[in-house]
Amino acid sequence: MTVLTIEELAAALQPNEAIAGLDLGTKTIGLSMSDLGRRFSTPRTVIKREKFTIDAEVLLAFAAKEKVAAFVIGLPVNMDGSAGPRVQATRAFVRNMEQKTALPFVYWDERLSTVAAERALLEMDVSRAKRAERIDSAAASFILQGALDRLSLLARAASDDLED
Repeated sequence: MTVLTIEELAAALQPNEAIAGLDLGTKTIGLSMSDLGRRFSTPRTVIKREKFTIDAEVLLAFAAKEKVAAFVIGLPVNMDGSAGPRVQATRAFVRNMEQKTALPFVYWDERLSTVAAERALLEMDVSRAKRAERIDSAAASFILQGALDRLSLLARAASDDLED
């Protein structure tokens, strides 16, 4: 497994390969999936965290079932851009995944993704109990959508370069 930049991922992906978004929390892992055209992110289930080995097995089973080509994982940097303990925990999770899979991971700045997800769920008038169930997958979807938008911009820039 490799950690890639978004630019490296753009170069490595083949047409019609879907990617997954992850919001790694202390108690849950929120999941989202792209469509095959990599235009839209859709929230999926939430994995209740147990211990790393079990979490990795569940995540990799999801990846196999959904034919995931790569993971975009939210990197919870502080608002000032500094790395705190949650960044270290996320990087450790990815390092441990290196032993389990060849699928690449891309870190994506997740600042305010949970806030955006909460706001979207409030606008949809989702009850407090349902919001608590869905917030992590909604945050994963915001993380993935940001990466998909960047991949789209990179693809347009590459096609513009070819036309020049």
